[in-house]
Amino acid sequence: MEYLNIPENDTGVKTQRYKGVINLPIKLNEKKDYLITGVEYNRFDRDYAADLPFDKSELIRFHVIDLNVGYITKWNENWNLVTILTPRLASNFVTGGIVTGDFFMNATATFWKERPNADKPYRIVLGLTYNSTTGLPVPLPLVSYYRRFDPNWSYTLGIPKSSLTYYVNKKHSFQAAMLFDGYFINLQNDILLDDGQVASKMSLTALLGTVIYQYNISDRMSLFAMFGKSFYQEGILRNDDEGKVFILNDESSLYIRTGFKIGLF
Repeated sequence: MEYLNIPENDTGVKTQRYKGVINLPIKLNEKKDYLITGVEYNRFDRDYAADLPFDKSELIRFHVIDLNVGYITKWNENWNLVTILTPRLASNFVTGGIVTGDFFMNATATFWKERPNADKPYRIVLGLTYNSTTGLPVPLPLVSYYRRFDPNWSYTLGIPKSSLTYYVNKKHSFQAAMLFDGYFINLQNDILLDDGQVASKMSLTALLGTVIYQYNISDRMSLFAMFGKSFYQEGILRNDDEGKVFILNDESSLYIRTGFKIGLF
């Protein structure tokens, strides 16, 4: 469970997000193959202090619903193969139903190697991810490398997140991180702009610098709080070809996030 608050910035835009995720691993056999099933829900509430040259009533609340279906299997002695298929609904749902443009499809395939009991524990993830909302019709590389190089320190290098973590003890840790965040959402009713262009999608892309505090309630449960600021941020209305037709927000913002999580394995 997670709550995000992006306070009003110089363009007069503020955002709140409420997020819930449940992923359930189902062990299939003694080889430790797993079927992963789950669902993720995000609700965005936005407010605009500035006047816009169109009706902004349909740009207030948005919903993103993901269905996660994944499979984890042991590829060989060192590597696991992880495949994930994620059908998505992302829309303002103002018509009271679902239209074709609300549906998106994402997929990921990665190789995963981990040595949690080594003297210096590490994890490597190498793969490809296809996201239908990027506008690029090809899979993109996914790379992440984690290493606990000291009892009190670890780092992660990769995309969408790189970080450096200091572990005070088993209960408390602090992390400095750079990460990407954003969304891509269908607008069920097109918005006609003064210049004759038509907006049918909305997107936000942000590069964030953050400090994260985590409190471990137990080995499986934790609370976290994140505070940071965007170095780059662009909220855009787009047409059916995903071209830019209107910039809603291109100023940096503060970024406050908090949540609770349980790790099953």
